[in-house]
Amino acid sequence: MFKAEIKSETLKGLVGVISTIVDEVKLNVAPGGIKLRAMDQAHVAMIELEAGAKAFESYSADEMELGVDLDKIKAVIKLSVAGDLISMELDEAKRRLVFKVGSITRSMSLIEPSGIAVPKELNLSLQSSADLEVDLLQKGTRASESISDYVLVTLGEDSFEMACVGDTDEARMRVDKKDLAGFEVPEPAGNLYPLDYFANVVKAIPSGTLVRLEEDEGRPLRIRFSMANGEVKVAYILAPRIEND
Repeated sequence: MFKAEIKSETLKGLVGVISTIVDEVKLNVAPGGIKLRAMDQAHVAMIELEAGAKAFESYSADEMELGVDLDKIKAVIKLSVAGDLISMELDEAKRRLVFKVGSITRSMSLIEPSGIAVPKELNLSLQSSADLEVDLLQKGTRASESISDYVLVTLGEDSFEMACVGDTDEARMRVDKKDLAGFEVPEPAGNLYPLDYFANVVKAIPSGTLVRLEEDEGRPLRIRFSMANGEVKVAYILAPRIEND
């Protein structure tokens, strides 16, 4: 059994942050909420998401796995406006997810969960971190467009920096630790990450969201943030560029 109601803007935000990584996803549904872990086909970016039951207006579920096509959910969201409630219920006999938006009912066929690959959990222990609004990262990526394929993200001794250096042009952004919401860097670190992945991830995060960047030298970058008044926890993980000697 699975039955829930959610605000349209909350569902839009959830689908937005997931679909920047994958088009299909396996949901691990439980009485306390929904969890997922997914990785893009190139194995560059991964997302971990937990949506507690309180992220929904109403929620009732048994333990199960559901495979869903995110493009189909986007089509349902387009039927709504801000403030609408979207209800969803599993039709177990037909193995379909039934959505209701106002007077409209739309059913969606599910994907066999066993056919959707789920990456192993990464037990990352990253020491350095900086807290800042995602708007700064979005501004930094806009400044870096068309300059290079990679962006250098650095947590220095007293600042957070982004730099994109091309053959003829470059863009840099520096924020002193006194201007950050949080800053803890026991050991400075800086790594190159694919700019297209980095840009797509930060664009998917709602404006005004406080994010935490976690990084160590030669390790993946983790971007943590929450949504729906803290009831949804999200972490993006980006693999660094490995320099060949």
